[in-house]
Amino acid sequence: METRYVSFVSDLSNPNVSTVSSLSDLLGTVVAVQANFYQVRLDHSLNTYLLCTRRALLKKIGQKVMVGDRVIVEEPDYQDGRGAIAQVLPRKTELSRPPVANADQILLVFALASPPLEPWQLSRFLVKAESTTLEIGLCFNKLDLISPTERQEWQERLGKWGYNPSFISVMTNEGLEGLTDCLRGKITIFAGPSGVGKSSLINMLIPQVQQRVAKVSGKLKKGRHTTRHVELFELPQGGFIADTPGFNQPDLSCSPNELAYYFPEAREQLEKGYCQFNDCLHRGEPNCLVGDNWERYEHYLTLLEEAIIQQETQQQIGEQESTMKLKVKASGQESYEPKLESKKYRRPSRRGKHQNLRELYPHQTLEDFEKEED
Repeated sequence: METRYVSFVSDLSNPNVSTVSSLSDLLGTVVAVQANFYQVRLDHSLNTYLLCTRRALLKKIGQKVMVGDRVIVEEPDYQDGRGAIAQVLPRKTELSRPPVANADQILLVFALASPPLEPWQLSRFLVKAESTTLEIGLCFNKLDLISPTERQEWQERLGKWGYNPSFISVMTNEGLEGLTDCLRGKITIFAGPSGVGKSSLINMLIPQVQQRVAKVSGKLKKGRHTTRHVELFELPQGGFIADTPGFNQPDLSCSPNELAYYFPEAREQLEKGYCQFNDCLHRGEPNCLVGDNWERYEHYLTLLEEAIIQQETQQQIGEQESTMKLKVKASGQESYEPKLESKKYRRPSRRGKHQNLRELYPHQTLEDFEKEED
């Protein structure tokens, strides 16, 4: 999940918006993408949405439109609720998975009970969120199901991890006011495992949005994820939240050397200096700055092995693709076969043969060479 930072145009008052040529050209935010249609929320009027297509020129130059993009809409038809996206403004941030542009922060939502909180799963989500370089918020739901002592224990434990979580209860509304303040005026990506109450929380924050609530399976104590695509929901106090179907089981996509910087406990130790070896993986090497006296060190070692295997696999695939070619059968089954040496089996062109002969016999003409071949 790579994040790129570029310049960003926020509103009509910004002098950088020189591409709005007339009053019929409007600024808006893409809140949903399905197939080749884009739902755009216009800036100039509350609750005004247009279903837009993308101009052929954008498609020709390969300009994709993502949820969260700031766009210029041409030829708005308010009666039918239609329009056309003419330009995509520069993005402040860009995530490839989930595909969201201009996000400000990630809010990881977990349940304290039902399903029970699993430190390993929480660590994996945190590492994935750290890799985006966005601001990270940590929210624990179902506060009403645990005791004050348990809450205090988790508060202290997460503090050692480097995080200051917020505790809420959708059932009792406890803690929601503070969470609302953190979301105001920002695009926030909601993420977390199934069954923790993300959809219920969205319904609480935005009452007009009717989300299907994922029910918790009594047998597996897991939720069934019901969101099918990324969509932005506008908050009453300003800002957007995005529910992300691709983030309920985060994958690990970082190099082994980067991994330690995604753990605040290790990052704090690395900021004090440098390890003896440039390629130190912080697993007991001589004069390594990162010790093993922190709770999530075992989590780090497990994820490190996964990152090493992933890197080796990618290298093997790259080597294989350099000497092998992918062949897809009619049934869809994929297989690799050796590539032929092009120079060995390729028939030389007549032009190339004539060029070589002309260099050897400069006084001969093209007609002479062709007569000799005949």
